[in-house]
Amino acid sequence: MAFDSREVRLDTHVPTGRPVTLGLFRLTRSPIGGPVVVRNRWMAVTAAMRTLMSGSAAPMPAYQAGEVMYGPAVGEVVASTDPDLAPGDWVRHGRGWCEYAVVDAYQRIEPVSSAEEAMRHLGQGLTTYVGLRAAAEVRPGDTVLVTGATGAVGSIAAPIARLLGAVRVVGSTGSPDRAAHLGYDAVYDRHTGGMADVAPDGVDAVLDTVGGHQLREAVQLARAGARIALCGALAHQLGGDPAAVELDLMTLIGKRVTLRGFTAADHPHLREEWHKSGLREPCTVVEGLDSAPQALIDLLAGRYVGGLIVRM
Repeated sequence: MAFDSREVRLDTHVPTGRPVTLGLFRLTRSPIGGPVVVRNRWMAVTAAMRTLMSGSAAPMPAYQAGEVMYGPAVGEVVASTDPDLAPGDWVRHGRGWCEYAVVDAYQRIEPVSSAEEAMRHLGQGLTTYVGLRAAAEVRPGDTVLVTGATGAVGSIAAPIARLLGAVRVVGSTGSPDRAAHLGYDAVYDRHTGGMADVAPDGVDAVLDTVGGHQLREAVQLARAGARIALCGALAHQLGGDPAAVELDLMTLIGKRVTLRGFTAADHPHLREEWHKSGLREPCTVVEGLDSAPQALIDLLAGRYVGGLIVRM
């Protein structure tokens, strides 16, 4: 059975540092069919997609010019020849940016029956939880620093850090007013201030989503034995600092600082812990696949707080 699917294609690669515009995207229609076909209902839009648009996004596969873009999505099975998947089943997969997608059975997850649950599967809360729990190893009594406090990862970080025992949680942001209801003890405007303004006595754990000069500042503020979880490189993805960051090796050694890169996929056993926490991350829902390109542009411009999901 074939389905008429609308889809978003990237017309051409755009180098890091250049603006993303609507002219880079093309909305097309194509017949689609396969062993398992899913009607996508929600898809996540993330800042990491900007890197995929550049044509060189190692270790992730970059978007190919002229091809349909990809990303996390939740949808309903509408056709299946697989005995383990039946029409009506819900799956989470990586074939977003289209109305219908061909997916593999191994990508199946538990049923998702509401917009709220879809947001939970597509949001970045699990990544935040893994970063603070396993990579930064937040402990009772810690002061925790989060860069990119209003982003999809940072927007849920304060309550998670407190759940793990932190006594003070501070962050960086380009829009301090947007962080007012996210639970931080203090935030600073990265355009005009510095980390020492909110953590003059140093930090014990860091969740870094930005990289660049903010990572260098975090190393300088680290207390002895501090743990820094490396989650993203927004400064590079959005065209600012280079991905390569020069750090003071003597400071790292002298303070016994740990830097640890991670992904949520490294810690599948923590998914249940995260779901049991009952926490819900802030999220904005945008309607319609047609709106997805502009939503990505607005996300990169910092116009949203928390995660961004497109409902189709």
